[in-house]
Amino acid sequence: MGSRPYLEFDAVSKAFPGVQALDSVSLSVAEGSVHALIGENGAGKSTLLKILGGVHAPDAGALRFGGRLQSFRSTADAFRAGVAVIHQELQLVPDLSVAENIYLGHMPATAGWLDRGAARRAASEHLARLGEDIDPNVRVGRLPVAQRQVVEIAKALARDAKIMAFDEPTSSLSDREVERLFEVIASLRRDGRVVIYVSHRLQEIFQVCDSATVFRDGRVVGSFDSLQGLSTDVLVSRMVGRDIRDVYHYSPRQTGDARLVVRGLVGPGIPAPLDLTVARGEVVGLFGLVGAGRTELLKCLFGAVTRQGGTVAIDGQEVRANSPGAAVRAGLAFCPEDRKKEGIVPERSVADNINLTARHSLARLGFLRPRKEWENAERHARLLDVRAASLRQFASTLSGGNQQKLLLARSLSCPVRVLLLDEPTRGIDVGAKSEMYATIARLAAQGLAVLVASSDLSEVLGISDRVLVMRGGRIVAQLPRSAADEQTVLRLALPDIEATPSGTR
Repeated sequence: MGSRPYLEFDAVSKAFPGVQALDSVSLSVAEGSVHALIGENGAGKSTLLKILGGVHAPDAGALRFGGRLQSFRSTADAFRAGVAVIHQELQLVPDLSVAENIYLGHMPATAGWLDRGAARRAASEHLARLGEDIDPNVRVGRLPVAQRQVVEIAKALARDAKIMAFDEPTSSLSDREVERLFEVIASLRRDGRVVIYVSHRLQEIFQVCDSATVFRDGRVVGSFDSLQGLSTDVLVSRMVGRDIRDVYHYSPRQTGDARLVVRGLVGPGIPAPLDLTVARGEVVGLFGLVGAGRTELLKCLFGAVTRQGGTVAIDGQEVRANSPGAAVRAGLAFCPEDRKKEGIVPERSVADNINLTARHSLARLGFLRPRKEWENAERHARLLDVRAASLRQFASTLSGGNQQKLLLARSLSCPVRVLLLDEPTRGIDVGAKSEMYATIARLAAQGLAVLVASSDLSEVLGISDRVLVMRGGRIVAQLPRSAADEQTVLRLALPDIEATPSGTR
């Protein structure tokens, strides 16, 4: 790792109406190093990246590259100065080729004519440097997310970016794709570039980063020149301002009779008859690698896709859930993985989002009752601690953690007996995760049967009474909490391991 600071923020501040987003933030990053920005949602990380990338100008303070003062009026200014920000939502044109995306805005030319052949050859060279053999002629929209991300990095290399910032880069990647990304980042480090890495996944921070800065409420509350010997607990306590000793809030539970009973279920992504049960007051974790069928199973149970065979029963009564509406009436609630596309209605208010599924039960003689809806929204927002300035605030303006709590508030605004959660903590910070786990434990204590699908193995092991392992659309094993550890569950989830289902409870 380099020792000479190249990137320096010196007492940088930025305010928006009613919010001090950054308050005298100072940090420096050496050449040839990977530096983590850590903090809860709203801590100031994104604002700092936007200042680095030329989206915002600081109200006070200075930004320096190699000791030289920088002042950006646009993202183009920042790009020309050698900054590339790889956003979670990639900035690519899907209908253009790989080469055209890499050289968008600065295509090689000869005698005034675009030289597409030169662009293709240069694009291939940049991709090869990153260890990728991607056809420069293929349309970007046809590539998987991991390869699109590599194209975005190659685009930065084509501009000779010295500083590269990654914002939640692994949120849509498989484990193998994450490993490949880390190899690419290591090559950037070896080239002497400055890498900024933002992620809520603390295990990734320890795996890929050399140093870290922790933010809380727009201020730097911790700086670490080395992560060696540092514990996750230290970072978490700095982030949230308190000691979270048991982030999962697990304690042994008394469970009741089987509440959800599934027999012979077959549907899209579920090729062979599948059985499972979840008891009253039980939290069952559903783990599998990408493509294992977790999401497909939950959608099939909820009626979001049509099941092709089998039965689903709640408290002994068969549920003919051929639509989400029928599932809701039967006492099923589902919080989807992609809360922005399939969950919240972003440009409607918090109150409207909460009342979405309860509106029919709050109406009288077919007429809406605004006062009852407002009371319902107030009650459930308070119950789930949805933090918003007003119930009239658009859902899109909430943090990721509060959007997730908003989905739960909507689900609980109708009578619920079985709760289906798909990746309930994806993209939210550790403090919000702890609150979500506490809510799941509280709902289970009230007698709900909770089925949680997650790609975060530590999460599954931390909150579950029982773990179901999926592979190829099948449940290949179930383990009681006492027998579930990372090595065992991962071994069962891998495609080259044969397992025999241990039956259903």
